[in-house]
Amino acid sequence: MSLVRMASDPSAESVPSSQLGVAALYEEHVDFVWRSLKRLGVPPSRMDDAVQDVFLVVHRRLSSFELRSSVKTWLYGIAVRVAHDHHRARRRKEQRGADEAPPDPDSLADEASLGPLERAEQADAVRLLDELLAPMTAEKREVFLLTELEQMTAPEIAEALGIRLTTVYSRLRAARVEFEQALARRQTPSAGGRDDAQ
Repeated sequence: MSLVRMASDPSAESVPSSQLGVAALYEEHVDFVWRSLKRLGVPPSRMDDAVQDVFLVVHRRLSSFELRSSVKTWLYGIAVRVAHDHHRARRRKEQRGADEAPPDPDSLADEASLGPLERAEQADAVRLLDELLAPMTAEKREVFLLTELEQMTAPEIAEALGIRLTTVYSRLRAARVEFEQALARRQTPSAGGRDDAQ
C-alpha cells in the first residue's frame, strides 16, 4: 500500500507513523519534494542541501506525524519552510556581495534518461510553461501548479499553504482563466504575420 493511500485510508490511521520510515518516504516522495523546492525558487546550486534539509525535518518530526493530513501535504508544508529559510540565507549572502545565478529552466529535464531531442522538447515545454505562468501572481501560480502538476486536492493545498479553502478555489479559478487567456494569445496568429496575397 502506498504511503499516500495509507494516509487517506481511515484503516491506516492505526499504523504508527514511526513505521512509515524516512527511507520509504524519501524513496516515494523525493521527486515531489525536489519539484516543489524548484517551484518555490530554490536555485539549482542549493537544491541538494534543501532536499536534505526537508528530510532532516521529516526525520526529526516523523514520530509526531499523526496522518491527519496526507503525507504529500505534510512534506509540502516542510518544503515551503525550508525554501523560505534558503531564500533568507541567500538574501543575507547577497547583501554581503555574493550573487547566485538565476534558476535555469533546462535543469528541470531529467538529462540522464532523455535523448537530445527529448531534452530539447522538454526544455521548450518548460520555457513555454514559464512564459504562460510568468504574468500570474506567485500565489495563483503556486495553487495552479499544485493542482495541475502535483494533482493535490483543494483541501490538501489549503492545509499545506495555511489558507482558507475558498481562497484556494478563488486563486485556482483566476489562475486557470489567466492561463487559458495566455495560451489563446500565444496560439492566435498576429495580423501582421498573415499572407494576404492568396
